[in-house]
Amino acid sequence: MLIGVPKEIKNHEYRVGLVPSSVRELIHHGHKVVVETKAGGGIGFSDADYKAAGATIAPNAEAVFAKAEMIVKVKEPQAKECKMLRPGQLLFTYLHLAPDPEQTKGLLKSGATAIAYETVTSPRGGLPLLAPMSEVAGRMSVQVGAHYLEKEPGGAGILLGGVPGVKAAHVTVIGGGVSGTHAIRMAMGMEAQVTVIDRSLDRLRELDEIFGSKLNTIYSTVQAIEEYVQMSDLVIGAVLVPGAAAPKLVTRKMIKSMRPGSVVVDIAIDQGGCFETSHATTHADPVYVVDNVTHYCVANMPGAVARTSTFALNNATLPFTIALANKGAQRACAQDPHLMNGLNIHDGKLTYKAVADALKLKFTPAQQALGL
Repeated sequence: MLIGVPKEIKNHEYRVGLVPSSVRELIHHGHKVVVETKAGGGIGFSDADYKAAGATIAPNAEAVFAKAEMIVKVKEPQAKECKMLRPGQLLFTYLHLAPDPEQTKGLLKSGATAIAYETVTSPRGGLPLLAPMSEVAGRMSVQVGAHYLEKEPGGAGILLGGVPGVKAAHVTVIGGGVSGTHAIRMAMGMEAQVTVIDRSLDRLRELDEIFGSKLNTIYSTVQAIEEYVQMSDLVIGAVLVPGAAAPKLVTRKMIKSMRPGSVVVDIAIDQGGCFETSHATTHADPVYVVDNVTHYCVANMPGAVARTSTFALNNATLPFTIALANKGAQRACAQDPHLMNGLNIHDGKLTYKAVADALKLKFTPAQQALGL
């Protein structure tokens, strides 16, 4: 199969679908790879590095999309990229369709097959291709939250961990999944006072066993969220409903109750965000203020640490990329139900129910769409 890697064009997105070592692995399996010139430049890989791995270099994205049978990206295709997709072509990338009707319509119109990293599952019930970026975003959320609590960027002037004789900041993490767990780890490492709120008692028990008595574990209710948001200096929204729009758990009224100069970081913004006051921002203009509370809602947070993120993502995606290249989408999905769960769009049909429900569009089961 001929696999294409275009340069990412989303604002300040420097990650790349395949690093040279992944290209070499695909070529080892008998495939060909075409990479857009300077696709890896943002993380320190030159065209010469890709040539050394066996790839050919294309002068622009149009040439990559025109030649390739499968496109491997990082972020969802932008409008101009959707127009370059064609029937029978395979797209393997993050999609996050639930809050994005325009992208969904573009992909349906293209006739291509689109498999979303974020809905591929694992035998243990996890999301193996979302997990690496959730880990990065969780760790980053505390890092950026600590920065925006500083006075110069508009914060209350609070050091996250305090110092002897001065109390530490209070951090509340809403959601105890992968990103939430990594946010907790970072916040506790910086010696903040940390509370996690989750609706799963089993998960709260697990987190209690992992982190011990220094972590405050609270069962999720409207009142609990309201109380802890109000008392927090930093609130991190780490809620995930796989493939679906995130629930709005923090209201405008709750935001207004926070101390001026407090900060909220919405990791769930790729799925629409879990704060009522959230709207997506970019690395070029990452924050805005509502009711004297700084909001960081960058929709591709891991792009800020693009080199680390790209390697972490490639480690997870490469086995699936190889399987798709070796077998094609239909056979690969037929043989792997977890990869089948990643199928969101095929030949003009929407095949992921949570997205169809969120956008009120017709749903076609994946097996039916593939003719299995």
